[in-house]
Amino acid sequence: MTSNWSGPVRRALRTSPAPVTHGLIALCCLIFVIGPASGFNPAYGAGGGLPAAQRAYFRRWGVVPAELFDGAPGAVLSPATALFVHGSWVHLLGNMLFLFVFGAMTERRMGRLQFALFYTCCGSLALLGYAAANAESSQSLVGASGAISAVLGAFLYLFPRARVTSLLPFLFFLPLRFPAWVVLPFWAGLQWVGAGRSPHGPGVAYLAHLVGFGLGLLYAWARFGERRGAGDGPGRAAGGDGRATRVKAAPAPAPEGENQP
Repeated sequence: MTSNWSGPVRRALRTSPAPVTHGLIALCCLIFVIGPASGFNPAYGAGGGLPAAQRAYFRRWGVVPAELFDGAPGAVLSPATALFVHGSWVHLLGNMLFLFVFGAMTERRMGRLQFALFYTCCGSLALLGYAAANAESSQSLVGASGAISAVLGAFLYLFPRARVTSLLPFLFFLPLRFPAWVVLPFWAGLQWVGAGRSPHGPGVAYLAHLVGFGLGLLYAWARFGERRGAGDGPGRAAGGDGRATRVKAAPAPAPEGENQP
């Protein structure tokens, strides 16, 4: 039964396109380029006026916890719109790299529509979870890291033995290959430590990462638990022949977090 089921799945994972993943990357890049954070759009001004335009833009499209729970008009949609807004080039490129590396295989396994709904719902819930824990905050929260963290959680369950090339700063950025069950729990542990050290300060919204990661892992377990057991077996990446799927280079330890300007 294992060989009959895993063969077509493994071929599909290698050959099927991932239009949702690539579309999300293109959309996030387009929104960033035409927004004020890129500095390319003269409509937002330049010099001293640009930071004010950026703050107004982030407040308009990002999650502001105090406004969200006060019932401000339009705030109810902010957890979804904030997923497509990024605060800097580093913020954008870090997130898109992780989505490119881990999103395609996850999309192929879930299916296009299911992956699109999974990405949007888990990402919105991750931002909502952070906002609930910081309900009085007036800082804007933007970025796709909550959704991408959900993708990492699902990837961990679906492809635990996939080999991930990581660049570790404390090992002089040497490219080393580790299975996903080593890299991704290590990443989650770093988010836990970060959340404990700076739960209310500006910068990276570690709690949103943890919520997203947990949601992704839980969803994959609930949705694919029996199927993975039948086809891949515990710990197999994408097939029944015992060979681990390889994932192209991804930096460690984590995607860039949500920006709170």
